[in-house]
Amino acid sequence: MKIITINLPEKYLAAIQTLNDLGIYPSRSEAIRIALGDFLEEELKMYHDLDNASFKLLMKKNINKKE
Repeated sequence: MKIITINLPEKYLAAIQTLNDLGIYPSRSEAIRIALGDFLEEELKMYHDLDNASFKLLMKKNINKKE
């Protein structure tokens, strides 16, 4: 695993700490890893559901936005 630094609103950190204190997650890092995994799974599902031509068009649009 890699270590990263993130900035969170205080209320997010407090909520994560509460989940940790309640024993729902063993650590704040684990809670964030699970939340991020769920987010990525949901967001990337959209890409998996696209046919190949639609996916290529979407990626091309994203690349053009950055230029």
